[in-house]
Amino acid sequence: MVVGRRLANTQMGETLLPKRVALPVFASDALSSVAYAPDEILITLSLAGMAGFMFSWQVGLAVGVVVAVVVMSYRQTVHAYPNGGGDYEVASDNLGPKAGLTVASALMVDYVLTVAVSVSAGIHNAEAMLPIIEGREAWIAVGVIVLLTLVNLRGVRESGSAFAIPTYVFMGSMLLMLGIGLFRILVLGQDLQSETAHLTVVAPEGSGQVTQWVLIAILARAFSSGCAALTGVEAISNGVPSFRKPKSRNAAAVLGMLGALAITMLLGMMVLANLTNVHLIDELTGTHYIDQDGTTIHSGATTVTGQLARVVFMDWFEPGFYIVVTATMLILFLAANTAFNGFPSLASILAKDGYLPRQLHSRGDRLAFSNGIVMLAIGAIALVLLFNASVTALIQLYVVGVFISFSLGQIGMVRHWTVNLQTETEPEAAKRMRRSRLINFIGAVLTTTVLLVVLVSKFVHGAYLALVAMAVIFVVMQAIAHHYRSVEREVALTPESDRALPSRVRGVILVQQVNLPTAKAIGFARATRPTTITAVTVAVDDDEVERILDEWEAEDFGIPLKVIASPYREITSPFLKYISQLRTENPRDVVSVFIPEYVVGHWWEQLLHNQTALLIRTRLHFMTGVMVTSVPYQLKSSGRAKESAKKASADRVRK
Repeated sequence: MVVGRRLANTQMGETLLPKRVALPVFASDALSSVAYAPDEILITLSLAGMAGFMFSWQVGLAVGVVVAVVVMSYRQTVHAYPNGGGDYEVASDNLGPKAGLTVASALMVDYVLTVAVSVSAGIHNAEAMLPIIEGREAWIAVGVIVLLTLVNLRGVRESGSAFAIPTYVFMGSMLLMLGIGLFRILVLGQDLQSETAHLTVVAPEGSGQVTQWVLIAILARAFSSGCAALTGVEAISNGVPSFRKPKSRNAAAVLGMLGALAITMLLGMMVLANLTNVHLIDELTGTHYIDQDGTTIHSGATTVTGQLARVVFMDWFEPGFYIVVTATMLILFLAANTAFNGFPSLASILAKDGYLPRQLHSRGDRLAFSNGIVMLAIGAIALVLLFNASVTALIQLYVVGVFISFSLGQIGMVRHWTVNLQTETEPEAAKRMRRSRLINFIGAVLTTTVLLVVLVSKFVHGAYLALVAMAVIFVVMQAIAHHYRSVEREVALTPESDRALPSRVRGVILVQQVNLPTAKAIGFARATRPTTITAVTVAVDDDEVERILDEWEAEDFGIPLKVIASPYREITSPFLKYISQLRTENPRDVVSVFIPEYVVGHWWEQLLHNQTALLIRTRLHFMTGVMVTSVPYQLKSSGRAKESAKKASADRVRK
């Protein structure tokens, strides 16, 4: 009911995505950035007062140029690396493992931030329609992340189908709003003014006069915040294997559609916001409004999308306002879906290469990387709660990671084409490679420049936290890889490996009661034919020991029963000491310990049985030369549980 029916490996083809589904699955993050990138640009420009808003469309245009170049660059990447892995594979192959790990660390941090920022932005956009949300943003965001996690655990194909309609509604409603708004202003000559047009924005107190250098710093920071519109582009290069054949061509086509839509909507939003005089402030920095009566207003207004939808539709087609706001809220929630596809795929590749736990490489019942999905959700929830779902606070950590991966990925692609050109003899193929190299070179220069701008303008505002997180992940992944390599060397077979058989096998049966489970353990121990068999019981209670000895003698198992003293009334330590002494006296012997255990049908029964056996078995695993065998005895409750499971399985098959 929660994560859907299981899928076999042979059904992998059913999960591959056509372009119409791949667009909402992989592009929703970059498209949704249109909903909050303009907000962050205008909020940052408010630090310069009213003068800052004069540069809003120029900043938007600069961001649009970067989007175009990056999209063109990644189209080369998906053709060159059709097996996925994106910037991680590119950097690892062309710049070395450490460069690849740097990219992977940056992308993992950025994917977690994508979920946190997108969901938080969606909650804040919903406040334009549902003011009751105010003050409860963080916990509502957590609920949305949990819901997205469950949807993604049902598989890529199903999550894509669920998210397709809201994504297309968002694209259609946004383009319609921009088209109608610009038509009414530029063609019909109507004077459309936003709800904040009459408000004057005043820079923070104590900021003094805005000098040329201060303005440049503010513009650089606004540009870096607006570059959040580029997040999600790299997810397509990571997820090429999820596309239908021809994979590279389909991925490149989706990248082209993504670029065209993102640039159109971003520039349209900035132009329309400029024409309608949308003014936003940053309450955290002390920026404030002054209305026409001279009253100071410290509370911020609704988002750019909310203000534009209101001014375009409210006096003409009121339902249009609610459609745009609702679609924007949903696309921001669904933008996290890009990360829910990109992060698990990247984690799977890293796990395969030995940099993350092996479990992250395995697909779940629904052929999705379930462990990676859950890991991403936990990280995003922690960030949302830590920053109280504040987009302005989270956005300062954002973008750094993605531009580190952009820069290293594009530099790696330049080297990739350079190396291939040295061996290419076909003139036409060489010409295509040189063209691709030029595109990637321009992308490398531009993304590296943007990275430097982002680092300088955002470092003290929170970007350093993202860098610290990346460094920690980098070190952890190196430590995991070192561990796996050490274990592999340790367990590898060599000509000098000791393959001699043990001198003797000493069987030891733990006896706590004389009953059917003990009898079964004795029978199995005899069937294994050890050199000697000894039954051992620990004397915790004198009366109990007397009863066990009498029953043992009456049953006549033909095996001696040894009683071990326990002055402190415990079972574990005396038994372990006895086994250790056996090993010390005969180092070339193997001790095989047989432990009877109950198999129960309910979780609460497990709490009532097997606890001593579990503790002893765990401790024995650390003893060299000791083999531990659990001898299960199925109680009636386990049989009922087995029948219930078989019936449920049969019902699933019939359905």
